[in-house]
Amino acid sequence: MPFARAAAPGELRRLEDFCNSARFLYDEDAFATPGGATAWLREHALGRVEPDEAELARLAEAREAIRDVLGGTATAAAAAVLDRLAERTLTGPRWTRHGEPVLRPRHTDGSDAVLASLLRILFTAGVTGTLARLKVCRNPDCRWVFHDRSPAANSVWCSMDICGARHKMRAYRARRTGDHP
Repeated sequence: MPFARAAAPGELRRLEDFCNSARFLYDEDAFATPGGATAWLREHALGRVEPDEAELARLAEAREAIRDVLGGTATAAAAAVLDRLAERTLTGPRWTRHGEPVLRPRHTDGSDAVLASLLRILFTAGVTGTLARLKVCRNPDCRWVFHDRSPAANSVWCSMDICGARHKMRAYRARRTGDHP
């Protein structure tokens, strides 16, 4: 991990890791090739999946839709992607014999099972309010997902040493030249 933030707690870490499977500042994407995706998914304990090209596209599409939701820039298109994937991968809500609500996956293996697990986490965290602390770096060239542990929950940069410093330098240069950001 290129940044010094602590990982998200509990299941949110799986969502954070999935979103960070692409490191835009370094032009890296774990889902660029089937072999890379297979290795990345195994390394991050998300499943023993060997995705084909269509599954790679679905994984990347899901990742970017989730980033849009976390970054507060969700569009109707991102919501439609998540709806379509939820319909494909999850059953409706059910209750256990102990009265606990659950979302069950339609499939127990393959990339759909991976997506079902992640969408369940996204949904549950959204309902419980814990999703609000999972954020996307405001630097459009970065978009790294991080867990905001600040007391006021107002962090906007993945790292003040990298993206925050770059933003401050750009703003400083713009002020010096008379251009305002």
